[in-house]
Amino acid sequence: MRYQPAPVVTTARGAVRGLRQDGTVAFRSIPYAAPPRGAARFAPPRPHAPWDGVRDATVPGPNAPQSERRLGSVDMSPYFGTGWIKGEDYLTVNVWAPETAGGGLPVMVFVHGGAFVAGSTRSALFDGTAFARDGVVLVTLNYRLGIAGFLDLPGAPANRGLLDVLAALHWVRENIAAFGGDPGNVTLFGQSAGATVVAGTLADPAAAGLFRRAIVQSGSGLGAFTPEQAARVTGAAAAALGVAPHADAFADLSDDRLVEAASRLAGIDLRTDTDMDPLIGLSPFSLVLGTQPAVSVAAGAGTGVDLLVGTNAEEGNLYLVPFGQYATSTAEDVAAVAARAHPDPARLVAAYRTARPAASFGELRSAVMGDALFGAGSRALADAHAAHRASGTYAYEFAWRSPALDGLLGASHAVELPFVFDVAQLPVLHGRTALLGPGRPPGDLARRTHDAWIRFATTGDPGWPAYDPAHRTTTRIDSQWTTTEAPHAEEHRAWTIRT
Repeated sequence: MRYQPAPVVTTARGAVRGLRQDGTVAFRSIPYAAPPRGAARFAPPRPHAPWDGVRDATVPGPNAPQSERRLGSVDMSPYFGTGWIKGEDYLTVNVWAPETAGGGLPVMVFVHGGAFVAGSTRSALFDGTAFARDGVVLVTLNYRLGIAGFLDLPGAPANRGLLDVLAALHWVRENIAAFGGDPGNVTLFGQSAGATVVAGTLADPAAAGLFRRAIVQSGSGLGAFTPEQAARVTGAAAAALGVAPHADAFADLSDDRLVEAASRLAGIDLRTDTDMDPLIGLSPFSLVLGTQPAVSVAAGAGTGVDLLVGTNAEEGNLYLVPFGQYATSTAEDVAAVAARAHPDPARLVAAYRTARPAASFGELRSAVMGDALFGAGSRALADAHAAHRASGTYAYEFAWRSPALDGLLGASHAVELPFVFDVAQLPVLHGRTALLGPGRPPGDLARRTHDAWIRFATTGDPGWPAYDPAHRTTTRIDSQWTTTEAPHAEEHRAWTIRT
């Protein structure tokens, strides 16, 4: 067999050497910004220093400081990855491309989830080989998390994790042509917290022109904290660390101390006289904005960017089933989650009971949680975007039910990801406590889902009817794909008082 040298690509900061595999090339841990050390952890991202020679990009690098994150009895290690791999030079991207890319290929840039406190490009789910195999240049990125990324600190810019995403998009604009990608055809997509970051980036004027399309998977256009809510978290973090609530006081603290303090902030009540907690207590970190992304999009932000937005049919199951709380849910539990999510909780619960007269308390609790975290904010974003008709808007609901945890996990949060990345065959995803459960999903579900995401990134059309806000046209992704109008209409109407 003829020897083929490792691929080398020259970026604006220096050359990088990657790996060839099955007709694709992969480059790992390429810096897009300088290491955020010391006081720079609370500053905007800065350009990385150039390097001499050829930088090795064949192995994964460090990732953002974070604590280990578990979700009860379900194995989420393919999602969260290997935990914190220490090292300062972690503001990096991974790039996958076809080996014979001649140029002009669509580019997709993925922002991982993890409740704004966990996750990385090292996660097994986010392997970009299938995208490269199918003619896409796929980029995944690390960004600052937790206190360094999202704590709203006087003396520091807000939303530093989002600023990192913007810096990575600038890196893509400057360098992706060298990997065969078209810098004028970039799709920014993300899931969970990463999808909420995508929504915030769509609404940010600083992102204008950096991407042509956006995909929001189980995120929210109503997921940002207000400055008043963020100030509560800042006060609690400063108290936990015994320092003043200012960036100067945080600058000398070690990453280990910041990570440990962040792990003690969960459960802060962020309800105010005017606003509910958009994350219902599940994370003390989010974007911090004076105006929600969906409201900004309704006012015209993101005009000209095509949007694909959707959720999973049973998002809330992930936060109940693995902890044994689904089957034991009571009417009081349903009322309690509604009270955290909605200013008129009795009205909300009544709407869900009317729409689901035979539902168990676990199903109602899960449905309210899923809409509080993702559904209501996704619908608001789709409505806001589609109202301008300046670009395409498409909606989906992923409804295939995982048989994990004795069939209870269902179409929970994160279940769509193996199908989007076409990695559903990974052994680590199968088994009673694995994300996809025992057995195998429908044979063509991964292919069809993955192809729809690629088609949207390539053409702006995933292959189903566009979203019409008058009818809320939505494609349901399951063993059979169907397009429906106004799904979950009763629940949708109940959230209008909140939004």
